[in-house]
Parts: sequence; structure tokens; C-alpha cells
Amino acid sequence: MNAWLESVRFAFEVQGVVSMRLMRMAQGGPQAAVEAHQMIAEKLAAFADAEAALTQAFAGGESFVVAAERAYAPVRRCVHANSLRLSGAMA
Repeated sequence: MNAWLESVRFAFEVQGVVSMRLMRMAQGGPQAAVEAHQMIAEKLAAFADAEAALTQAFAGGESFVVAAERAYAPVRRCVHANSLRLSGAMA
């Protein structure tokens, strides 16, 4: 049940980040360009960290479930940080 609730929470947080980013980009100006660039750079960094965590977990003999949780952590942190940053910027 906890995994299901975490999945739902994550999905809502992702949707919120997407919505806030779209609003920022729709406003145009230099902030929109900065947000678009930051969005791409953060995704590359988060997925590189996820891949490294996954590889490290498998190399350490961890199970698939543990490896997946470790790979998910950097992406979750990035989404949460963006949610906090964007919600503060929009207020």
C-alpha cells in the first residue's frame, strides 16, 4: 500500500511541477528561457544520478526492488526540489 500511495503522491507532484513550469514558460521573457534550459539540465543530471545508483546497487548485489528504489531517489528529490522552488516563485 505504501508504494501505491507514494506513486500517487509522486504523480501529483510531477503534475504540479509541469503545470507551474508551463505557466512560467507561457509568461515568456528571460525567465521562460532560463526555466526551459534548467528543465533539460536537471533531467539529464537526475537521470545520470539514477543510472549511477542503479548500477551501483546491482554491482553491490542488491535485488531489483532495492535497485529500483535507489534509482528512483534522485528523480524524486529533483521533482520535490522543483515543486518547492516553483511554488515559492509563483506565490
